[in-house]
Amino acid sequence: MLHGKVLVAQGGGPTAVINQSVAGVVLEARKFRNVDLVYGAWHGVRGIVNEDFLDLTQETSHNLEMVADTPSSALGSTRDKPDLKYCQEIFKVLKAHGIAYFFYVGGNDSSDTVRIVSEEARKAGYPLRCMHIPKTIDNDLVLNDHTPGFPSAARFVAQSFMGANLDNAALPGVYLAVVMGRHAGFLTAASALGKKFPDDGPHLIYLPERTFKVEKFLGDVKATMDKHGRCVVAVSEGIHDETGAPIVTQLAKEVEKDAHGNIQLSGTGALADLLCDEIKGKLGYKRVRGDTFGYLQRSFVGCVSDVDQREAREVGEKAVQFAMWGQNDGSVTIQRTGFYSVDYKLMPLEAVAGKTRTMEDAFISESGTDVTDAFRMYLRPLLGKGMPDAFRLRLNNVPKVLNP
Repeated sequence: MLHGKVLVAQGGGPTAVINQSVAGVVLEARKFRNVDLVYGAWHGVRGIVNEDFLDLTQETSHNLEMVADTPSSALGSTRDKPDLKYCQEIFKVLKAHGIAYFFYVGGNDSSDTVRIVSEEARKAGYPLRCMHIPKTIDNDLVLNDHTPGFPSAARFVAQSFMGANLDNAALPGVYLAVVMGRHAGFLTAASALGKKFPDDGPHLIYLPERTFKVEKFLGDVKATMDKHGRCVVAVSEGIHDETGAPIVTQLAKEVEKDAHGNIQLSGTGALADLLCDEIKGKLGYKRVRGDTFGYLQRSFVGCVSDVDQREAREVGEKAVQFAMWGQNDGSVTIQRTGFYSVDYKLMPLEAVAGKTRTMEDAFISESGTDVTDAFRMYLRPLLGKGMPDAFRLRLNNVPKVLNP
């Protein structure tokens, strides 16, 4: 075992359970005598280069547990995507503070940061154990059955569409909601778990794993309206044409871009509005409503999967155990065993870093606008206990007297 300090940080978008992972790291690390102190970095890697640290050794176990049950990133986060020079600055700070163990909770970019820092430590001959702890609501980390944060966000999406479907059934029309997911459609696909009866919405689900054609989309909406008299649609923010260009760029006159030059897909509401305009303008339906879930699905209080909470805690604990008892840096991964149980394995950083998982073909229906039973079986255990259900009145119609 190495002797020194522990540093834990959070990166990327917050989730409902990311604090469970941090608590898992802190509480587990404080059990080991070779650990001098446990630090937390304010706002991820930016906090590291700025030397903005909290001494989590002094935090009470009770408050850590309370924070663990609280959504969002308690240590703050950052969207910084470190390059080699940035990672060299990170390593310089870690070395100056005598950090022996570096734990970074995050997604694809975070895993790549850990990989580069690990390589810098090896080149310098500095004893540093680097561990990536998985987190992302997009569920797009390779070599993982699923990632912490996704089940709770999926639970929110499923329940939201369950409610939207009930509303739409009471006042029929077209309802469309855009869900996060630039390249992977897992979260949008979760909308299907809100269905109970065959004619429940979402009737149409559009994923970035399939090419989106506006004319076919309009035809699908019309066919659904003709069949059911109403239509509920789930759309991934990452839908694109055959060239890979986001649909929002086809329909919008101007598009927003983020700090890294990427087209802004989340939170603007543009895609939902544009698709609704297409429906109203070309199909002539008057009652058409669009929503964008945006940040709501990431850290929604009161809609957290107990399975997600437990596993987010355990990946933090396992990261410490792998670091203390093993000889390798790596990324902790979740592996499904049996009908539903999980095991945790440490994978090489280079096998996970910077790679993106997308939905498997076996999870997507032949039509491309629905999911399969295989996906429903995959997701249902992750949503946890206490999922609500929706019921209907039985149609015991009374015979008409005036107009039989």
